[in-house]
Amino acid sequence: MDNRSEIREFLASRRARLTPEQAGLPTFGGIRRVPGLRREEVSLLAGVSVEYYTRVERGGLAGVSDSVLEAISRALQLNEAEHDHLFNLARAAGPAARPRRQAAQGIHASVQRILDGMVGIPAFVQNGRLDVVAANDLGRALYADVLEDPVRPANFARFAFFNPRSHSLYPDWNLAADTCVAMLHAEAGRNPFDKALTELVGELSTRSEEFRRRWAQHDVRLHRSGVKTFRHPVVGLLEVHFDALELPATPGLTMFTYSAEPGSPSEDGLRLLASWATTSKSVTAESDGDGRSNTPGALRH
Repeated sequence: MDNRSEIREFLASRRARLTPEQAGLPTFGGIRRVPGLRREEVSLLAGVSVEYYTRVERGGLAGVSDSVLEAISRALQLNEAEHDHLFNLARAAGPAARPRRQAAQGIHASVQRILDGMVGIPAFVQNGRLDVVAANDLGRALYADVLEDPVRPANFARFAFFNPRSHSLYPDWNLAADTCVAMLHAEAGRNPFDKALTELVGELSTRSEEFRRRWAQHDVRLHRSGVKTFRHPVVGLLEVHFDALELPATPGLTMFTYSAEPGSPSEDGLRLLASWATTSKSVTAESDGDGRSNTPGALRH
């Protein structure tokens, strides 16, 4: 990733979205040549010189103090994810920047036991590139369409932008696509030296106009908890709450769990999905004996 270019485009995009009225600055009418704040207006709000802020926005974040970064963050009204992204970009621009240790390619056996012990809860582990690293049976059943991709590791972004079935699985496909891109952009700020991530972004940019357009917006997002909606081909509409749990023993990996409100139709749907997954697993095990199978390969272990 080109750090200077990312700094320039990220800060310019945040400046462009903020109007003088939103920033609490007076306006005196007339035609403005830029859609949002001018550089001199950001420098005024941040308490730095125009020349200094201009150097920063052009990619010169190396050596910028935390207090100045905080001032710029406040001036541009950055949210938590954007604030973290700015600091990550500054760290990557520093002379002591080093490649972050790559995320583990697998999980400890104990983590898989935890996944498998979550009966009735779809759960899986992913890395910052949105690769699926591990899952329990219900997680594999929920994401059967994602996991059937012969390209390994299976990846949520590839599924969203390359597989037409993603438009069926995600009723709000635009939200799912925006989330994928924002998470990848945040990861690029945290780990700009990740060659596999660079290759993934290059592949997505080359093959998908939808991805290119979203990537150019430079949005970032923290994905810790919230509500997701699925339209599963077997059980229909599911609305679940998701929680992200970082795995300190394997930096770079995060476990996601999905739960439904007790007594809701979605809880009934997850029970039905669990029953279907168990039946499919049994049929697969039986058919493996004679080399035949009538179940999706994504559910095989």
